Amino acid sequence: LSSPSGLTHESHRKDVEQVYLRCSEGSIEWMYPTGALIVNLRPNVSPASYKHLTVCIKPFKDSAGANIYLEKTGELKLLVRDGDRSPSRVYCFGYDQGGLFVEATPQQDISRKITGFQYELMSKGIAADLHTASAPCRPCSDTEVLLAVCTSDFVIRGSIQNVTNEAEEQESIIHVGVNKLYRQKSKVFQLTGESGNWRGQIKTLLECGVKPGDGDFLFTGRMHFGEARLGCAPRFKDFQRMYKEAKDKGLNPCEIGPD
Repeated sequence: LSSPSGLTHESHRKDVEQVYLRCSEGSIEWMYPTGALIVNLRPNVSPASYKHLTVCIKPFKDSAGANIYLEKTGELKLLVRDGDRSPSRVYCFGYDQGGLFVEATPQQDISRKITGFQYELMSKGIAADLHTASAPCRPCSDTEVLLAVCTSDFVIRGSIQNVTNEAEEQESIIHVGVNKLYRQKSKVFQLTGESGNWRGQIKTLLECGVKPGDGDFLFTGRMHFGEARLGCAPRFKDFQRMYKEAKDKGLNPCEIGPD
């Protein structure tokens, strides 16, 4: 978390500050913005890997006071306009496309303005999975399911307890009851209540039309800005079938207890 403040530069409204970030994910919060910030992402990977990285930013809901640009060799491309209230909007670009230039907009009263956003660096393959525009709701093939089991941030067997639709954000929240936890990167699924049941929430696109239903599913997916995003989710009995078939042929990419 980086939190520069424009108040210390009130007399220098054209000042440009440099911020260097080494983490692969985090957030920027610019209080009372004046002048501009150049945000330099310098992850702890070899420069040869930069061309394989995607940067995604997600502005805070109440972010205001500055425009956010993509900058390369002095050319600016507007990413987020000051006052844009697109809920849950995520902006992604290739690491080699440039850096972030955050420029304060003229304000009558800067004391009420805070510009902020979360950022994530990820491989282009993972970013494409999360933000694919083509057939985002199509079922996964057997091969895709078996690979998802090996590479996903979370893998669970569970049932759909309820689905909450958020029309404004064009998302559905799947409330999941967990029967078996195979893996999770973050503690999204936790024990709740005196009954000791594991529960959690997974988000997906509203257009996918997820409905509550009977039976168990194998839920897989990625963590994105602190939220679980749905990947492949076959019915559990179908996963058992495809896993057994692949194992019998010696083609399963990794071991997992499907029972």
